[in-house]
Amino acid sequence: MANALLGLEGVWGWVMGHIWVEVRLVNPINGAELKTRALVDTEATYTVVPWSIYEKLNLMIVGKKIAETAKGLTELEESFLVIEIKGKKAVTPVLISRDLKDVLVGVLTLEALGLAVDPATGELKESRILLL
Repeated sequence: MANALLGLEGVWGWVMGHIWVEVRLVNPINGAELKTRALVDTEATYTVVPWSIYEKLNLMIVGKKIAETAKGLTELEESFLVIEIKGKKAVTPVLISRDLKDVLVGVLTLEALGLAVDPATGELKESRILLL
């Protein structure tokens, strides 16, 4: 699971559906932004940001979600932000974690950006956005 990989500081590359990418995160309400690296996890539904990023961007809490993590079920605050990866931007819901140190990009965000992990190369590639 991604949580186990998050302790591998300085590891960049592809490991079983997990790749590191550069991201830009923006609070769409106040314009605060930052650039950081993030772990793309094709097994995660939501994007998760550490509490420190929530504070730096002054994100607005809009609710709570119960999520299954490596530690079991956990209730996390929910917010939203604009994320940019490889020049593509989207508004995405995010969960806020006091445990994680790195940003974790989930499938909802990848879908909104029109991106997917290419299993042959381990790199992000453009994908179709389906409205079926």
